[in-house]
Parts: sequence; structure tokens; C-alpha cells
Amino acid sequence: MRKAVLIGFVLLVLMACQEKVKPEDVAKINGYWEIETVTTPDGNEKEYNISETIDYFEIKNDSGFRKKVMPQFDGKYLVNDKSEKIKIVHEEDRIYLNYATEYSTWKEEILEVSDEKLVLKNASEIEYQYKKPTPFTLK
Repeated sequence: MRKAVLIGFVLLVLMACQEKVKPEDVAKINGYWEIETVTTPDGNEKEYNISETIDYFEIKNDSGFRKKVMPQFDGKYLVNDKSEKIKIVHEEDRIYLNYATEYSTWKEEILEVSDEKLVLKNASEIEYQYKKPTPFTLK
């Protein structure tokens, strides 16, 4: 019993020490992001070594869009006209990306964002870990 209480206390302290995403951090989302790993609620993790598409985010004044783009061998990106509208929503001490298309709406919580890492979690408790992509060329 004492071990369970001690483990619970340690977990609580670790969770309390985790930095919260601040409103000013949202600007760091702007730009290109490549999915690195996806973790399901049961702990299964899938790594993505190579991604055919990359997500491009553009957010200003708590609204913007996300597009899927395809990297090309010359270092540029192939882009289409489709995008998902985004609204930033602040609920209690959490920040969410609320998406909307003509077909659906959904939201993802921003768990972590820095210049090099982005972690989002959807309503199904699936976590998406992104990294900044490294361009590849055949030069």
C-alpha cells in the first residue's frame, strides 16, 4: 500500500512539473511539421521514418489553417487547394486547435510546443508527435 501511495505521489509531482503551453507559444506552431510518432491510448507507438506528406500550419490572431503538403526532391513543396480552418480555443489551463472543414469538425489539445517539437492529442487520446522536417534534395 505504501508503495502505491509513493508511486502516486511521484506521478503527481511529475505531472505538476510539466510545463503548460502558454498563449504566446501558439506562434511556434507556424510552419512545416512532420509526424515522427503516433501513440495510442494503450501505449502502442508507431514511428514514421519517412512521411509522404507534411503538415503546414499558419495561425495569426487565434485563427488560421493547416494544409497537407508533399515534399519534392528539389526542396520545394507540392500544395493543393484543400485546407482545414483552425481556431485557437483556451479552455481552463489548456489550449486547443479547433479544426473545421466542410465535412467535419474536431479538436486537438496542444500538449507541447517548441521550436523543434509539437505534440497534439485528439479526443480519442491519440498523441501525435511532430518534428521540424529536414529537406531532402538530389543535388
